[in-house]
Amino acid sequence: MRYRWYYKIPLFGLLGILALIGLGYLVMFLWNQLIPELFHGPMITFWQAVGLFILSKILLHGFNHHRGRHWNSGRYQYWKTRMEEKMASMTPEEKEKFNEEWGRHCRPGYWRSMHHPFRENREKEV
Repeated sequence: MRYRWYYKIPLFGLLGILALIGLGYLVMFLWNQLIPELFHGPMITFWQAVGLFILSKILLHGFNHHRGRHWNSGRYQYWKTRMEEKMASMTPEEKEKFNEEWGRHCRPGYWRSMHHPFRENREKEV
């Protein structure tokens, strides 16, 4: 039997609408519980809460949505290319020394085996 993905389109549409309704009520509930008491602000309706949610989504995330990427993927890419450039300019001996040094720091259990005053005292008692 062939898999027919287009049967799921109405299901995803319904889930999207339910999520928007749920998030709208969540924003309305949180706003109406916190803002009037803390800042003497107005209470809002459901549609104002949905509008506030959409506005915050636009302002905080922008219009483009990159699937599978994080908000700091540009920073990650910057450091990755910088490190690749640094490694490309090293001699084989320098690369070996670098890998050896970082291999010691990144091995499993490195941070547990470091000098720790409480662990040292516990070992003396035993």
